[in-house]
Formats: sequence, C-alpha cells, structure tokens
Amino acid sequence: MDGALTGIRYPWPDPPEAGQAIEVAPGVLWLRLPLPFALDHVNIYALDEGDHWTLIDTGVKSRRSTELWNDLLAGPLAGKPVGRVILTHHHPDHVGMAGWFMDHHGAELWTTRTAWLMARMLILDAEDAPSPQAVAFWRAAGMAPDILQERLSQRPFNFADIAHPLPVGYTRVQQGDVIRAAGRDWDVHIGAGHAPEHLTLWSRDDALVIAGDQMLPSISPNIGVHPTEPDADPLADWLEACARLEALARPDHLVLGGHKLPFTGLPLRMRQLQDNHHGALGRLARHLATPRTAVECFAPLFKRSIDSGTYGLAMVEAVAHLNHLHGGGFVTRTRRADGAWIWHCPDPEIHPGN
Repeated sequence: MDGALTGIRYPWPDPPEAGQAIEVAPGVLWLRLPLPFALDHVNIYALDEGDHWTLIDTGVKSRRSTELWNDLLAGPLAGKPVGRVILTHHHPDHVGMAGWFMDHHGAELWTTRTAWLMARMLILDAEDAPSPQAVAFWRAAGMAPDILQERLSQRPFNFADIAHPLPVGYTRVQQGDVIRAAGRDWDVHIGAGHAPEHLTLWSRDDALVIAGDQMLPSISPNIGVHPTEPDADPLADWLEACARLEALARPDHLVLGGHKLPFTGLPLRMRQLQDNHHGALGRLARHLATPRTAVECFAPLFKRSIDSGTYGLAMVEAVAHLNHLHGGGFVTRTRRADGAWIWHCPDPEIHPGN
C-alpha cells in the first residue's frame, strides 16, 4: 500500500478564523472557538439539515463564545437556526453552550446517557471550597505542599463557571444506533477512557468520522483519574476502546476531531495512540524501581516540563497510569504518614507495555 495514503495527512493546513467556517465535505462546516486553557481551542462541526443545523459540540460558555456564535449564526450558518446539538462527551469545552442553544434556540440535545448525567451533575455541583474528597485525593497523589496550600485557599474550578445550565430533557444515543444528519447515515460507536460513553460517528455514505476527543492527531487526550472515583482504571477503558475502534479505521477516513486539524491516516494514528501509553507504562515501571509518589512520576510519563497550567492534568494522568499498573499486579502501593501513596515496581521489566 502507498505510504503516502497510510501516513497521517492534514488536508487543511490552517484552521478557520474566528467567526468563519471551512466546508470539509458537502454540508459539513468546520468552526473553531477559543478556550481559556493551555489547549486554547475547540473544533465544532455544523451539519446542514436544509432548514436548520445540527451542531457537534458547542465550546465553553463565555461572553466571547456568545459573540462568536451570534456572528456564526448570522454569517457562515446563513441565518438558519440550530435545531439539534449532538454532544460527543461531557467536558465543558464541548457542553458549555449546549444549554444556551436549548434555552435560546429551542435546540434538541442528543448524547449518551452517561455524558448527559455527568454534564448535568457537574454543572449543578458548584463548590465554594475544595471538598474533603478532593483534598484527600491531592494528598494521596503527593501534591507538593506549596501547591496544596494554594489550592486550599482558592475557590475550586466549577463546570458552572464555563457551562450554561443544562435543561432537563435529551435524546439518548447508544452503541449500534444510526443517526441521520447532513444527508448521511452515521453509525454510532462508543469510545471510553478520556470520557465515559464518548460518542463517535462514522458515516456510511462517505469517509467521514466525527471523533470528538477520542481520536486526535499530534496530541493524546488526557486520560485521568479524579476524586469522584480515585481507584478507577480509565487507561484500561482507553486501550480497549482504541483496539475496538482501530478495527473500523481506514486510511482514507477524514477524521473530524475536537482539537487540532482534521486528518487522514486513522489506522496509523490508532496504533500510535496505543503505543504512546504502552511506552509510558514501560518508562513508568522502570522509574518505580525506586518507590515514588504520583507527582514524582511526571518526568518519565510526559518527557517535558510540567508547569502550573498543566500540573493538574499531569497529576490525574499519572494516577491513571499507576492505577493501571496496580490493577494488573505490576506495582504495589503503601500509604505514607502524610496520606500519600508510595508506588513501587519490584520487577520493572514486567509490565503491560511489554
């Protein structure tokens, strides 16, 4: 097979400008909205239904997002209303404006049950101070004392800060469903790991895949453990989903992801996404020949400097990899007097990355 066809390619080298759109296939527009994070953008896709639009995800709630959506609706979206929002997963950069479209435009919301429950629960769960469970989780990860004290003195991040309230009522989407949108039939395949019950859509009529954050080019989505489920193993879910979705992937698929650029070469990318974590598990196992806390595992996992803007994401991903090794019996853990788990790999050459 021609290597040019199997490698990863980017048909559009540049994203759409703010308030603009790029047509990536007949009836499918690519939009981009800004985010107030280190990853500073999210991709949105508008599917033309004739008299209205279906949106795939929505961006965060902010004054700038509202201004851009009004510009997009009046401009590239040709003044037609948004009749439906399909939510790929529950994270605020994807769900943030969904409630706004429901309240102000009468849009329907379609998503998986877990995504809807998680989004609605987290938007309603506003906290003025860190919960005891969050503090215990930070201590268990070995969070540096100065960072812990800073967090204890601050109001924690709440979904409600950047997500519009989500009204009751949605249409459930699940594995095996077929959704009609933009003149195409789309097979629903459910991913996992980055977010539970993550929705992906695979067109039956052409080579389009709407991937959300399940399949991204050039970056691997965050696989994290959080205080809500401190012993979870999302990495096992991620690797299982990658192997299952890899069987569907074709080199000619045009993958429309939630971040970065649309790309082709999905079989190669699915293999890379799995190899990335297998390699990280091997490096981590060798690092744990000396017992360490989770936050002492950043270097082998990420191979780059972790600053204050990425510390939290790095910590939850480190815990995810440690939980995966622990669940497989490759590492042990003991509780230190200050509450931190100390992780140890007695045989660093035996690990699931081999």
